[in-house]
Amino acid sequence: MTTDAIGTRLSDYDFDLPEDLIATRPARPRSSARLLVAERARITDGVVTDLVDWLRPGDRLVLNDTRVIPARLEGTRTRGEAQARIEVTLLAPDAQPGAWSALVKPLRKVKDGETIDFAAGLSATVLSRSEGQAVLTFNLTGAAFDAALAEAGRMPLPPYIEAKRRADAQDREDYQTVWARQTGAVAAPTASLHFDDALLAALDARGVARTHVTLHVGAGTFLPVKVDDVSDHKMHAEWGEVTEAAAAEINATRAAGGRIIPVGTTALRLIESAAAAPGRIEPWRGPTDIFIRPGYAFKITDGLMTNFHLPKSTLMMLVSALMGMERMREVYAHAIENRYRFFSYGDASLLLPNG
Repeated sequence: MTTDAIGTRLSDYDFDLPEDLIATRPARPRSSARLLVAERARITDGVVTDLVDWLRPGDRLVLNDTRVIPARLEGTRTRGEAQARIEVTLLAPDAQPGAWSALVKPLRKVKDGETIDFAAGLSATVLSRSEGQAVLTFNLTGAAFDAALAEAGRMPLPPYIEAKRRADAQDREDYQTVWARQTGAVAAPTASLHFDDALLAALDARGVARTHVTLHVGAGTFLPVKVDDVSDHKMHAEWGEVTEAAAAEINATRAAGGRIIPVGTTALRLIESAAAAPGRIEPWRGPTDIFIRPGYAFKITDGLMTNFHLPKSTLMMLVSALMGMERMREVYAHAIENRYRFFSYGDASLLLPNG
């Protein structure tokens, strides 16, 4: 078998995407987005509300309940008479109380010990800088920090949307799932953005169960892969939790013959991280940097609902591992030809490798 046949070259995951297929706003209502259903030998076009027809009574959806924070801040660094505008994107809390790791642009405009002032009485002092990032300590903590961030920050839309328009007030609703509750993500689990109360009620009536897990999505999800041999790529770590109750629900569904279908690659990566053995998951808490690419043997996942992903991304590698590389090339060619909308605010796919 050649190297290319098992998908170790970055170019294996490339494709040409027309610029006008990148969605900058979501469908309204959420569940009216289009849905491409890919089985082993068939592709079916529909809408997200058709999930009710594709899922069976006894199946279980696994949903990421992380909540996105308004992590993007614009502030000012002052040196005497001179001022510089600084953009900060929070990445994750640091080990030091009140401190965060962050992307700072332009990083060359700040020095260790300098202060960046934001709106709502919020300010941060630069503790250290390294490789395009900085560690910042804020003047507020706890509820006071949360309130100031809610006022001063804006939603951290992906770079391919921010390049077309700035985040606005509507994104505070659009870029958040209806079940978001565990604060800590700086990017949304975007496949979940297609669900609304009406769809959830219809799934309940169908007998489709739901389990919540938590994976705090980091900005690293948008970082490009920079190595030609993808086996050399190092994944960013993200913090997640599968509770004892969630593990018990998933195991009971598997034991009863139901399918486990995560909604989004974040939920999939988390449950595969927590899999103790094929067909069994255990409670789990901590960081995961699991890298799923062709050759990976799935332990818990029977299918996946996900959006359409960036070329040459680790998410393209993940869906290729689930469905097969040639099958995913066919799926994406169909999606482009039929003008599905791509990326975070785009349309959805339901991938059923055994369907």
